[in-house]
Amino acid sequence: MTKAKGFMALACLLGAALSAFGPARASDVDYGKPGDPIHLQVGYQPYYSEAWSGAVIDGLALWKKYLPAGSTVDFNIGLQGSIIVNAMLAGKESIGYLGDMPAIVATTKRQVGDLRIVAAIGLGYDECNVIFVRNDAPRFVNADEAVAWLDGKTVASPKGSCADRFARAVFEKKHVNPTSYLNQSIEVITSGFRAGKLDGAVLWEPTATRLVEGSLARRIGAGNNFDERDGAFIDMRADLIQQRPDVVKGWLEAELEAEQYLADPKNAVSVAELAQAQTTGFQKHELWRALFGEYSAEEGGAPVRLTLPFELTAPALEHIKKATAFLFSIKSIDTPELPSDAVLPELTTDILKEHGLTAPVGEIKAQPESAFR
Repeated sequence: MTKAKGFMALACLLGAALSAFGPARASDVDYGKPGDPIHLQVGYQPYYSEAWSGAVIDGLALWKKYLPAGSTVDFNIGLQGSIIVNAMLAGKESIGYLGDMPAIVATTKRQVGDLRIVAAIGLGYDECNVIFVRNDAPRFVNADEAVAWLDGKTVASPKGSCADRFARAVFEKKHVNPTSYLNQSIEVITSGFRAGKLDGAVLWEPTATRLVEGSLARRIGAGNNFDERDGAFIDMRADLIQQRPDVVKGWLEAELEAEQYLADPKNAVSVAELAQAQTTGFQKHELWRALFGEYSAEEGGAPVRLTLPFELTAPALEHIKKATAFLFSIKSIDTPELPSDAVLPELTTDILKEHGLTAPVGEIKAQPESAFR
């Protein structure tokens, strides 16, 4: 059996398992037969640097190398993951690039739409997990002192996001209770700091770096300071996995190439240029620093900005398990553990075996300012 046929056999077995789950829903999609051209709707987040492999696939059109001839792809921007999840649940998008919280929550909505986690595209500590205070806040000795200062203050984060999960975890761990914990978009938070209406916020990159470079707020810590990991994942609709194993494999092949491109330090500025072409309001340097630049330890920085697992590795699965338990504890989901088939590690594992690779497929190390050209 060839390697390609081996993957197809595995995907077909998974598809058979998916088809046995339950009756068809009104939102189920007909994707055609294996080998047919396909028109895909993909939700992605060029405004979320941990998920920039999607921006690389779009910017370099890598999908054209791996999908059946005649296929087309529309990349639909979601300013946060919950928007993409809603579109996927409704059958309007089939593949989603998501932070940890929406990726997990999405798999618990099977009465609406059946979504599965199929790849881990980033694991880090300061891509989604970044804490800010207003510029005139006191100077703090460390991140613990800064977070304690937020007790009784006004703090904002987009609810349902990976940053929201991190904020709630840190507040619970450090027994901090803001007077107001507001559900605000990244645009409103930026305006709130500019107008002096916020004491603090928790956000993701690259908006986090834009706040720093625009002198709108002070970065005072990140997940590195609190041993809180952040992550990004790909979710796919179960009906796509069931009907089109060829498309699933092709997309994941493109994802592997995109992660390898991200991992090459020589491509850092090019990645920033790709992201700039797909966003508005960002300078190239802001985008470069968001994923590749250095931050001090006092600001929550570390030598490695991001690990690129591709495969659903043990650390990725542990992060999903921990985050799921936390989401259950705050009543965001109604189960403390995901069903065993909510996460499908076999798909990426098989591709890595075909290529003779092991996970992680790369990592992004922080680069000095002199590396930006």
